[in-house]
Amino acid sequence: MANAAKGLIVAIDGPSGAGKSTVTKLLADRLGYIYVDTGAMFRAVALAAKRAGISIDDEAALIRFCQGIDIAFARNNGCCRVVVNGEDVSEAIRTPEISLLTSKISARKPVRDFLLLRQREMGRKGGVVLEGRDIGTVVFPDADVKFFLSASAEERGRRRFQELKAKGEDVSLERTIAEVAERDEQDLRREHAPLRRADDAVDIDSTGLSVEEVLNRMERIIRDRLKAKG
Repeated sequence: MANAAKGLIVAIDGPSGAGKSTVTKLLADRLGYIYVDTGAMFRAVALAAKRAGISIDDEAALIRFCQGIDIAFARNNGCCRVVVNGEDVSEAIRTPEISLLTSKISARKPVRDFLLLRQREMGRKGGVVLEGRDIGTVVFPDADVKFFLSASAEERGRRRFQELKAKGEDVSLERTIAEVAERDEQDLRREHAPLRRADDAVDIDSTGLSVEEVLNRMERIIRDRLKAKG
């Protein structure tokens, strides 16, 4: 675990569309912690592999590919940007196509092993909030505070639909909800590090809750944990 003087390691897991990215960014800002979007890291690998024509079934090629990719986070005008080999791919990694490919490529062991090391490097000193699908179970099983943030598939699909429509994409609500359900199935059934709630995680169902309500609940729990650690 992290030294309390340096800050805690906070893990936020949950299915796609539960609001993890939004909540994690805001929570990190409130606490003055570093924000690590592990889902964006997998999306970045998926996008880069697709562009390079790498087959997700070719493990040897994936290993070589991962060794040559550089993923970093940068802040620009208060926003966290995802940079791959010097290119800002923050928007390119958020398309429905990349979302589905991400679930498939994140099941590949070479990719998980590569990013696991990177994620642990980013978070081992504490004072960090990480979000993903296996942070509290695989990446940091000894995290000081663990949350499992969820919402109904219908609610998550609706949120995703509104996000894509706001970007001008031609999508349907029914198809978006179906894609969310498909992503859930892939994440739950994948061989390596499937989506799973940590036994000691605090459950928060964000269906019907505002972002502010979710944030306040998380912050209160973290502040209490900090006080307990002295």
